[in-house]
Amino acid sequence: MEFGITMDAAAMEKAREFIEKTTAGEEADRVSRLSFPAHQPHSEPSFWEYFVLRGIRVEQVRPGSFVCSFEVPPRLTDINGNLSNGAIAAMVDEIGAAAVHHDGQPMDVSVDMSISYISPAKMNDELEIESRLLGRQGAYSGASVLIRNKTTGEVVAEGRHSLFSKLASKM
Repeated sequence: MEFGITMDAAAMEKAREFIEKTTAGEEADRVSRLSFPAHQPHSEPSFWEYFVLRGIRVEQVRPGSFVCSFEVPPRLTDINGNLSNGAIAAMVDEIGAAAVHHDGQPMDVSVDMSISYISPAKMNDELEIESRLLGRQGAYSGASVLIRNKTTGEVVAEGRHSLFSKLASKM
């Protein structure tokens, strides 16, 4: 399938080497041998949620708004020592969903996320994560998530998260 994007052979080789480096070798084998018990969906967090969200401290909660703080741990950094884009996306997903959650209802389903990665966060940087409900129309909700370096004030990332909920029947 062609999308109008061309990569030269050197760029393709570099991409292949990066993927192989992260999916092969002793470290990858050790990760493959890890075993985790199944979790109960809708009643307890998954391994992924524990992995990404462990260490987040909720500082302030108001209706439709959360403010959290977080020190970037080594487990969430990429090869350059920066908070990985995947970890940022997971935070936008989870913390954005928390801002729109209806009490007594199952968590909403993500429909769309848009994230602008603005500046890097390094290991041990202290971050502030602010999530706000932007609005709700029927079963559709939107949230914004702003991740900022607490020390410098620099914006690390800004995300928009759209979610859909299946509200409980009143029958």
